Amino acid sequence: MNQDDLLWKGIIEDMPVFFVELFLPDAAQVLDLDRGFEFLDKELEELFPEETAKHPRFVDKLLKAYTKDGREEWILIHIEVQGYRDKDFARRMFTYFYRLLDRYNKPVTALAIFTDDKKNFRPNSFEYHFLGTSQVYTFNTYKVIDQDETLLANHSNPFAMVVLTVLLAIKNKKGSDETLINLKLKLFRMLISRQMEKSTMRALLTFLKLYVHFANPDSYRIFEQETLLITNDITTMGIEQLVLKRERQEGREEGIEKGINLKARETAKKLIIRGFENEEIAEITGLTVDEVEAIRKVMN
Repeated sequence: MNQDDLLWKGIIEDMPVFFVELFLPDAAQVLDLDRGFEFLDKELEELFPEETAKHPRFVDKLLKAYTKDGREEWILIHIEVQGYRDKDFARRMFTYFYRLLDRYNKPVTALAIFTDDKKNFRPNSFEYHFLGTSQVYTFNTYKVIDQDETLLANHSNPFAMVVLTVLLAIKNKKGSDETLINLKLKLFRMLISRQMEKSTMRALLTFLKLYVHFANPDSYRIFEQETLLITNDITTMGIEQLVLKRERQEGREEGIEKGINLKARETAKKLIIRGFENEEIAEITGLTVDEVEAIRKVMN
């Protein structure tokens, strides 16, 4: 199980509208984004049982959206996050396309997001030619390493911070822990300075905290302590606990403390499904390890 894959999967699920607006800017002209999206992971697995048998599909996402014309029409958006060189990638994208089209007979658009560091790897089409029969299939692509840091940092779409985090992680993957800590703290300051909904802030902070990896386990503790100093909170809580604490404080004033706890438990269930350990889930949600374990037992 690749944690980075899990983080991509989770952030897409947490922020699907922002995701679509950033990577498919023309979609707003066709789709009714206010209706949101429905994830069709089960349908995707049923279409590709041979892939599922080889390895879990953590990143490929299938979203059902609605058009603006008022009909119950829907569009499938197939998303592929590719982090390594794959000579059969374009053929695989074509296979996904024709199976989706054949199964649902609905409009299909495909997007490949490349998170590798190979600038010359950018397949965007599949071609087949044999004895007068030919097929050319092209799909949308987005290469993270080619993006501009300044544009991402100033972008109004919150999902741009995800791309910026990944971009800086790619560029600094051989950097020291000290370099990475300073990098993550810079991104942390940028995030907390912005005005956005708490759910969006929580999703972005979780992604930032877990995506960039340190060689020394003690570096995680150092990063955590530095973030607490930035936020002027001297307790031992983690980033996500800090967000939940603020919500609980507001909740007490508004009488919605039960709702906050329920939200934390729902988040814990999602993280259990994604394969996170109890300690990680407890740190992210603010629940105790025993509470997480209890939730896991009920789900099993």
